[in-house]
Amino acid sequence: MGTLPPPGVQKSPESSLEKKVYSIVDSFKEYLPVANDRNRLGFNLYKYVKGEGDHPSIIVKNAKVEIKGISEKELAEKLSAEIKKIS
Repeated sequence: MGTLPPPGVQKSPESSLEKKVYSIVDSFKEYLPVANDRNRLGFNLYKYVKGEGDHPSIIVKNAKVEIKGISEKELAEKLSAEIKKIS
């Protein structure tokens, strides 16, 4: 019995809002060591930028991400500042 190959994934264009938000979260990988946590946080921040989600201070608290070397409040402030730059 064989396995099927994984499905193909299309990358988002560099100029897309989604790519910009996920890039912001990836820039904080020193504070967010788990890749899946960064993806979850990126998804929630993308929803916030689109007007569907909560403020970053609430997202960081509720996303239950593993944070190292910085407090939740400081991370939320840094994320808010970066989001304002792209909005």
